[in-house]
Amino acid sequence: MTYHRILLKLSGEALMGQQQYGIDADRLMQYASEIKAVATQGIQVAVVIGGGNIFRGVQAEHFGLDRVQGDYMGMLATVINSMALQSALEKMDVPTRLLSGLTIQRVCEPYIRRRAMRHLEKGRVVIFGAGIGSPYFTTDSAASLRAIEIEADVVLKGTRVDGIYSADPEKDPTAVRYPRISFDEVMEKNLNVMDMTAFTLCKENNLPIIVFDMNTPGNLERLIAGENLGTLVTMSGNEVSDAAKAATLLDPKHSSLQPLVGNQPEQA
Repeated sequence: MTYHRILLKLSGEALMGQQQYGIDADRLMQYASEIKAVATQGIQVAVVIGGGNIFRGVQAEHFGLDRVQGDYMGMLATVINSMALQSALEKMDVPTRLLSGLTIQRVCEPYIRRRAMRHLEKGRVVIFGAGIGSPYFTTDSAASLRAIEIEADVVLKGTRVDGIYSADPEKDPTAVRYPRISFDEVMEKNLNVMDMTAFTLCKENNLPIIVFDMNTPGNLERLIAGENLGTLVTMSGNEVSDAAKAATLLDPKHSSLQPLVGNQPEQA
């Protein structure tokens, strides 16, 4: 196995499928099936999913709403998506726990780091809902922070494109995909991978990111198996997928990836 513990970041908008709003049942079940295929191999899987298919906090200001209120609405949207994914996974007999950054006791557990890690150690898929529970932070930031806290080996960002490009491949046919790239190069080239808070958290904690196409069936399992899919972002940018199998990543204690969040602001 390539990894011991992963954090999978999924887009809320991707759950719409071909719809204009809400959750597409086929896409939801595809994601659940992909996650099951990996979890049944003994890999510990944590998931963060956005809420853009229902509501995005940044939309609030366009409606004349308070931004903070809008961000909390967006957090609740992520909980709805998380509940849907949990239900889909449990329908496939995958033990799953939903932990929330907001206290919603009737439908999910409050986020407690040790509890989350214990669930993972017991082979349960853990879904983190409601972001980090504070406004002005995206679900990308939540994914980076939770990955660091649970000592994940890698952040896998599932998107609708197959990696990081020099330009938007949907608008520029001459855009070139980077098979691997360094954190510094991403910043120098101003490439859109994650928001800066999320990206900086990964960089400062030496946490690799892989951006890949989640909508192609089987891609997640192939990526975990070591295939060179998507774009790998590391400190040097020179490692290929095989390098991600280095002992420091396979060590379940992840001594080289101990979080440095103690000096971070609100995220910690």
